[in-house]
Amino acid sequence: MGEQKGLPFPFEFKELDPEEEKLIEDNLGPFPTSLIKVGPKSYIAYRPYKRDAANIYNMPLRPTDVFVASYQRSGNQFMFFEPNEKEKYINVMSKTGENFDEEKYSQVLDILNRPASSTLAEVPLSETRFIKTHLPMSLLPPTLLDTAKVVYVARDPRDVAVSCYYHARLFKMLKPDKSFKDFWNLFHRDLSDFFGKKLNEEQMNRLCDHLSIDNFKNNKSVNYEDLREVGVLAKGETFIRKGKSGGWRDHFDEEMTKQAEKWIEDNLKDTDLRFPVMK
Repeated sequence: MGEQKGLPFPFEFKELDPEEEKLIEDNLGPFPTSLIKVGPKSYIAYRPYKRDAANIYNMPLRPTDVFVASYQRSGNQFMFFEPNEKEKYINVMSKTGENFDEEKYSQVLDILNRPASSTLAEVPLSETRFIKTHLPMSLLPPTLLDTAKVVYVARDPRDVAVSCYYHARLFKMLKPDKSFKDFWNLFHRDLSDFFGKKLNEEQMNRLCDHLSIDNFKNNKSVNYEDLREVGVLAKGETFIRKGKSGGWRDHFDEEMTKQAEKWIEDNLKDTDLRFPVMK
């Protein structure tokens, strides 16, 4: 799919400098050649994003679109709605995974290798597109907030850092000898009405049961346990961990806590976002 006509992509792509390449290679392994920086804040992205960045930025939006945006490991797995069954707020897979469809799972893997904009364009106009993204808002279509519904999921950055650390360990992205402090130093550098839906008591109970942490851990559609059989996941690590906030306290020392508090203060000063627990 070629680039769509529209606004020029407003941000510049840059290569990682030698110091950044060495930092990543020392901690994460052979990733530098697949990573690239974008925009004035130097967001790190996988290189294939560059080919589709302008298409995503100019993606035609629909009033029925629902975006769930977040930094990775912030909990947007808990915001998944099955788009093709209007009365269901339950994931397409059951809590025990007995409906796991290997053929559909393979189709999903094929889709992941295609440009996102072309995949989304194929969704019929009669269907609501539920779109999850970890892209910053500045890289998404500029008319997004005026056109579609957007749920932004925010989580305490300290908990995000801890969760990202275990995520990197799970998928063998982080070298085994690296501690959380090593990773931190690298890291440092009313809803139903909103969607126009009403849930009855039975549906609400089913939703709560579906989203309970124990059921989520056992749900094959979100726990990636099938990848363990082919050696992708590290032994002793899991994709769904505790499902609780505040776990950062078990990993941050005093120096790291001060660094995190300063980062949070500096980056939230121009917003009205405040995390309930800051100490």
